[in-house]
Amino acid sequence: MVVTGRLAIAAGAAALFVTFVLPSWAGLLGATAVLVALVLLDVLLLGSPGALELSRDPRTTVRTGRTAEVELTALNTGDRTLRGTLWDDWPDSAQARNRAHALKLPPNTRIRLHTELTPEYRGDRVAGPVTVRLLGPLGIAGRQTRRTVPARLRALPPFRSEKLLASKVRQLQHLEGRNTTNRRGQGTEFDSFREYVAGDDVRTIDWRATARANDVLVRTWRPERNRHVVMLLDTGRVSAGRVGDGTRLDATIEAALLLGGLAAAGGDSVDLLAYDNALRAEVRGIGGKRLQLKLMHALAGVTPQLADTDYQGLLRTTLQRARRRSLVVWFTHLDAATVQEGLLPVLPILADRHRVLIVAVTDPDIAAAATRRSALDDLYTAAAAENVIAEHAVARETLRRMGIRVISDSPDRLPGALADEYLELKQTGAM
Repeated sequence: MVVTGRLAIAAGAAALFVTFVLPSWAGLLGATAVLVALVLLDVLLLGSPGALELSRDPRTTVRTGRTAEVELTALNTGDRTLRGTLWDDWPDSAQARNRAHALKLPPNTRIRLHTELTPEYRGDRVAGPVTVRLLGPLGIAGRQTRRTVPARLRALPPFRSEKLLASKVRQLQHLEGRNTTNRRGQGTEFDSFREYVAGDDVRTIDWRATARANDVLVRTWRPERNRHVVMLLDTGRVSAGRVGDGTRLDATIEAALLLGGLAAAGGDSVDLLAYDNALRAEVRGIGGKRLQLKLMHALAGVTPQLADTDYQGLLRTTLQRARRRSLVVWFTHLDAATVQEGLLPVLPILADRHRVLIVAVTDPDIAAAATRRSALDDLYTAAAAENVIAEHAVARETLRRMGIRVISDSPDRLPGALADEYLELKQTGAM
């Protein structure tokens, strides 16, 4: 049972009555009896908490940083009006607003209550218990109960690079539609016939088609579709490093989403593996319009793990899932320890079977620190920053000598740089 401030007001009024009107034990006992009677009457006249039925959708999805409304349905199945307050409890990270709702439900009445949630970071939030406080008609006393109404809010990655997707898709369509090549080569796909013109390679002449036509015909080729792209996200401790406003993992997720959308538009199938010392998330063999949403849901709950990445295990997992030759895009870090101890032992095996592209996030603060040398303390910071930059340059050159392409850029520019690299691979047939 709970009491409200009205009981305190009534008790104060009773105390004044006893003090100034009937200052005796009889007055005290009478005032107390009246207060107890009011409390009991209020409790007896309030509706049954069991008559209140609560329900809602089990899952709500929203982009990180945007606002979603979670609807809670309340139904009074009893024969008395239910009055009181309802609190819809959510974690603080969900940034809930309007979580307290006033109740006044006549019998057989249903209402819908809305709570606004604005999550600031991707991932799942589980709703807490719903607290219901029902009061009697006098508003003096009542009952309070807690109900478990399962619900989950899934905050998808913000995908700020989505604004680049439309322009990159147009470039891809222009590449596949207008800029067809007239040569054979690795990674090209037959498109159509056209008339021979001076300067064409005679090896592209199709003699069978020429025999059936009045003109000499040559074959035209376009960048190959229906290829396989495998994205590997290193979710080990190196991915937890802060870069800009988020972690390295956040930046690589942005780039992976843009690449996935572009690959789907290019007719390629995409696999995604998030791995450290175990598989954390996986998307297998999906293309087309469904891919973007699948990637977002798969990556929504992926967080950096404070453990060293098992590169041998990641290699085995990749080879098990990528049977045919694919473009393997590996999101990782280029510090000396990661390259020497993690990447170099496994990359020769992976590069022998697939086309490998290493993608890494650079810290813009390090680049800025390398240019600040106005004070003595800045010189030490600049020297350390220059050392990190030189270390990454050596790592990139080592990988390039192995025939592995490397893309490294700041979080804001990395998605666009990766998309441009993919378009170049498409155009040259290097996938």
